Amino acid sequence: MSGADTFHRDYVGGLFHSHYAWLCSRLHRQLDSRAHAEDIAADAFVQLLRSSDALPIRQPRALLTTIAQRLMYQLWRRRDLERAYLNGLDHDDASCTPSPEALAQQLETLQAIDQWLDGWPAKVKATFLLSRLNGLTYPQIAAELGISQRSVSDYSAQALRRLHSSRGFT
Repeated sequence: MSGADTFHRDYVGGLFHSHYAWLCSRLHRQLDSRAHAEDIAADAFVQLLRSSDALPIRQPRALLTTIAQRLMYQLWRRRDLERAYLNGLDHDDASCTPSPEALAQQLETLQAIDQWLDGWPAKVKATFLLSRLNGLTYPQIAAELGISQRSVSDYSAQALRRLHSSRGFT
């Protein structure tokens, strides 16, 4: 480990000792459980530790709050995704309900897909999902999104380029 790595690790360790309890308390006011607040606070410090910046942070609480907010939004989005999926299962025939193991695997896959699509522009993402998941045609997608069929074609091409350039879901 280089001297810069050791300095960064020690620096983040000092920030952890100085600000962890404060961040947990702040997050606990926004979340439904102390455990979630502690998990997110710990994850915020892990992200800070993984960052390549070894420079002193001028406003560590502001940075930690920003990182924690992003992690909290990811948690809420994951919960919304799970809730939507489970609500969809409620509307399906009870005989088609997957086993707990299959359900957990499907939720994990949905979360991975959601994370994978996270950086995509909104229209490209919507076009891809309407086409692949809903099976809509270009004219139907254009009507749904209020855009031209040419735009649907362009967005689909962008989605395919992103799809082929990634090593993820092909």
